[in-house]
Amino acid sequence: MKNLNILLAGFGGQGVLFAGKVVAYAALIANKQLSWLPSYGPEMRGGTANCSVCVSDEAIGSPLVTNPNVLIAMNLPSFDKFINAVEPGGVVIVDSSLIDKKVERDDVTVYYVPSTALADENGVSGLSNMILVGKLFHEVCLKEGGDYQFCDADILDQAIQKCVPARKAQMLDFNRKAVALGANQ
Repeated sequence: MKNLNILLAGFGGQGVLFAGKVVAYAALIANKQLSWLPSYGPEMRGGTANCSVCVSDEAIGSPLVTNPNVLIAMNLPSFDKFINAVEPGGVVIVDSSLIDKKVERDDVTVYYVPSTALADENGVSGLSNMILVGKLFHEVCLKEGGDYQFCDADILDQAIQKCVPARKAQMLDFNRKAVALGANQ
């Protein structure tokens, strides 16, 4: 597989770090080399948050993703800050409920997913992040024969189970539903 360098970005409280953790655990379960590097402002909720996730067959030199081949943008400030850093040929997944701008570049593949609205309409409010993870896995990580395919649906489900803490076990099926919603967008 080609090295997968993902940058997930949004406001604190949107689940950016959790989403990155799910991707990282899927890579771990798939026996890949990985790094997960969270970054957030001191204000946490409402402040900026982003997460770099690298997945590779080889050792990873730096956990910092400065030129992602996948960007997940969950708010307009993150979109504006990182859209030009995406490498040509990369993938951009945008929460189009919160970002009304369109990508002007023609050298990236863009998916507009109204994830915040979908979460609210489908009884999984607050899980917009997992809808976008579902889209990421459907379009990038599970695509058989794709450059970045590193796992299957069972491994993704195991990663979700690992990341949802026991004290929030009631959220497991909601997370699965959100991922399925994203995969079907």
